[in-house]
Amino acid sequence: MKYKETAEKLAEYRSQIAEIREKMRSARASIEPEEVQDYEFATPLGNARLSALFGDKDSLFVIHNMGTTCAHCTMWADGFNGVFEHLRDRAAFVVSSPDTPEQQKCFAAGRGWKFPMVSNQGTTFAEDMGYRPNGRAMPGVSVFKRKGDKIMRVADTAFKPGDDFCSVWHLFDLIPEGAAGWQPEFGYAS
Repeated sequence: MKYKETAEKLAEYRSQIAEIREKMRSARASIEPEEVQDYEFATPLGNARLSALFGDKDSLFVIHNMGTTCAHCTMWADGFNGVFEHLRDRAAFVVSSPDTPEQQKCFAAGRGWKFPMVSNQGTTFAEDMGYRPNGRAMPGVSVFKRKGDKIMRVADTAFKPGDDFCSVWHLFDLIPEGAAGWQPEFGYAS
């Protein structure tokens, strides 16, 4: 197919994706929120409750990160670091992993991450949210709203290669071969 014809077909697909996203937003708006407990996490500054992570916002993104052993989770977090200021202007944002606060602090400093992190080690938080099935951490995001004294989970979704939460995959999709088996690494030779 010629370039112009292909470009037109791709534009049509993008329009269909936009329509599906609108349907997803509508469906998400109709979800009955799920009340959750006020979990306590360890941080480099001491313990913090889920309710405190909201700060002055009424919405909170909690990223379920598998920790320092996962190059994919590191790539997602690298991307969130670039948009962190935009995100926190609208909602609170924190990354949760099973690593200790000391491990998180060291790893975050080495990557230049600006967002806050909490350790879910020793809690049932990741398991209760569905991000540690069978004791194995899984990546994703949960969104919480504060309603008076209650904390409600209003949305969540898992992360996987090619998802909507990492622009790297979508840029690779513009290459005719796509990612072609590429996998993220913790660092690259210059």
